Amino acid sequence: MSGDFNNWNREEFAYKKLDFGKWELVLPPNPDGSCKLTHLSQVKLVVRNQHGHLLDRLSPWATYVTEPPVVGHAYEQRIWNPKPQDKHKWTSSKPKKPDNLKIYESHVGICTQEQKCASYEDFVRVVIPRIVKQGYNAVQLMAIMEHAYYASFGYQVTSFFAASSRFGTPEQLKYLVDECHKAGLYVLLDVVHSHASKNVLDGLNEFDGTQACFFHDGPRGTHPLWDSRLFNYSEIEVLRFLLSNLRWYLEEYQFDGFRFDGVTSMLYHNHGCGEGFSGHYDEYFGLNVDTDALIYLMVANKFLHDKYPEIITIAEDVSGMPASCRPVTEGGTGFDYRLGKIFFTSSFKAEIRVGVEQAGKYKVVLDSDCSHFGGAYAESHDQGWSRAGREVQGSAGLRLFTLRRLQPSGPGHCIRDLP
Repeated sequence: MSGDFNNWNREEFAYKKLDFGKWELVLPPNPDGSCKLTHLSQVKLVVRNQHGHLLDRLSPWATYVTEPPVVGHAYEQRIWNPKPQDKHKWTSSKPKKPDNLKIYESHVGICTQEQKCASYEDFVRVVIPRIVKQGYNAVQLMAIMEHAYYASFGYQVTSFFAASSRFGTPEQLKYLVDECHKAGLYVLLDVVHSHASKNVLDGLNEFDGTQACFFHDGPRGTHPLWDSRLFNYSEIEVLRFLLSNLRWYLEEYQFDGFRFDGVTSMLYHNHGCGEGFSGHYDEYFGLNVDTDALIYLMVANKFLHDKYPEIITIAEDVSGMPASCRPVTEGGTGFDYRLGKIFFTSSFKAEIRVGVEQAGKYKVVLDSDCSHFGGAYAESHDQGWSRAGREVQGSAGLRLFTLRRLQPSGPGHCIRDLP
């Protein structure tokens, strides 16, 4: 380890290798007995690769990472250890788990109309009172996990354990979650375990100097459309990293659940690219299914629901994988809900064909297995922001008009009178 605490001497403090891929470093105290690493100290890990070269890296477990002072430089890892009086003190108990979720999907950075990157405190001031008044009982936060590329909308994660410093400090995020709980809102984190940024200097990519480590080696380790790295879920240390990441956000930040991003990409070797998913079982139980990824999702859900009974997990899967929302003990994947994007697409197409006024008269058929608990997003960011700049908010009235008239079928919940 090197840092500003030792004038960036790369050889002074070396880690000791332990079993099972673990490394340990015990830093001696300063002569006066104080810790060498102080609050906001800047540090880096120094990795010697297979060729003997020294590589500067950020710790995969970094909990606070900040933007560099010079545009284009790598993000910087800093020690987050404020004084006891500066640490957030939790004041609110968690609300009761909702029987019928009404989720407000949100991005902290764009939560105000001001021309700036909004903050966690802005979110508390602007968003929470409004969505409580409108009848929501849960909020889903996007782009919380640190990402160097802001335009990725938070989906090119570079530091998995660090809450984005663009919006404020870790204590301010805790304040946001605490205020949500005070207002009776469940807080869901949009967690990205389907892929990772390909950044090297401030990401997980080539952490040990190889293409593997956390990811698959060779072509299998790169997503063909997203140009990002793909986790090797068959490695025990990768599973430990991802599972501990889930536990971190539940215990450190008191989140109430997760929406797992990109589950369709995880489930299939071709990542669902070019697939129509007609619903035939051959599409779900053939050689195209990535069993390692499927097992990881089952393990994650079993661990989460056993240890945190009040948790909610949602799968962003548009393929219709059977038994996604059945318990792991029954052979399912263990999610509580599965996101159904087909509703947005169907309602939008209906509006384009016949206009807003007439579209409400048409029945929107959800082409999915009705045995799942489904989440129908009226304004999903995936469709809304990807239409090449086209304004789609005008179709909100149509979608909400239709939502209020959807009748419950199977175990799914009907969403009524949602602003």
